[in-house]
Amino acid sequence: MQLIAYILIYPILWLISILPFRLLYGLSDVLYIFLFKIFGYRKSTVKENLRLVFPDKPEKEIATITSQFYHHLCDMIVEAIKSLTISEKEMKKRFKFTNIEELHKLEEKERSIILMCAHYGSWEWIFILQTYLKYKGYAVYKRLANKHFDKLVKRIRAKYNSHLITTKETFDILAKAKSKGELTINGFVSDQSPKANKAFHWNDFMGIKVPMYTGAEMLAKKLDMAVVFFSVKRLKRGYYETTFQTITENPKEYKDYEITDIFFKLVEQQIKEAPQYYLWTHKRWKHRDKVPERFK
Repeated sequence: MQLIAYILIYPILWLISILPFRLLYGLSDVLYIFLFKIFGYRKSTVKENLRLVFPDKPEKEIATITSQFYHHLCDMIVEAIKSLTISEKEMKKRFKFTNIEELHKLEEKERSIILMCAHYGSWEWIFILQTYLKYKGYAVYKRLANKHFDKLVKRIRAKYNSHLITTKETFDILAKAKSKGELTINGFVSDQSPKANKAFHWNDFMGIKVPMYTGAEMLAKKLDMAVVFFSVKRLKRGYYETTFQTITENPKEYKDYEITDIFFKLVEQQIKEAPQYYLWTHKRWKHRDKVPERFK
């Protein structure tokens, strides 16, 4: 069944991917009508999240942010499909880096990097970063249920010397690379929500205490990697700008979870500046009522 689904769906995705951007975003507008207006995909979750983190915003503003978010979500969906066939030249024109020299400095010092980001702006085209660097790139991801689409996504990333690895594979692969003297840059979407009963650290995120994913920080300390945050700014439709900020070159000098807390504060700044570009469909605050006594 997985193969049949792949055979049926892949040609449609490929045909969509070769559309010029003008038509691609026209398709996004149609998708918005279905996703938001007709089906209301996770609309209750989006509004609940927005009301939680912005209790002082009037309902009219919440509605505006909600609508803007769904427009952006649909754009990200079609942009992900566009990744199938978009050229390197086109991607570089649309996804720019303001201070790539920040990473070149670490490259010159032969420091491997933990690259932390959030579900904000656009992370789909960040893989073009590899064409500017000598590093071997890895990104931690959740394996797709359909093994054929999983292979497809891996193949797309591999075009730019980026390799997708699962959480369970991460330490062994990166430790092996370190033992061989390889420089790596390793992407972590670190605003995810761990299981409440397995969380090592809880703290405030947008004013609400939640469990925090600490894997990126712990890995940086174990393998002695520099930690860099990258923020993405949407300039206009289909155009993004990324800025890098080195949190530390020496993670072992920080107390446990201090780096994680710094990361979440940086994410908060992004969200407060332009909340419509955060991924509000995720139930990020679902464990807020399960805070262990020692973290209250």
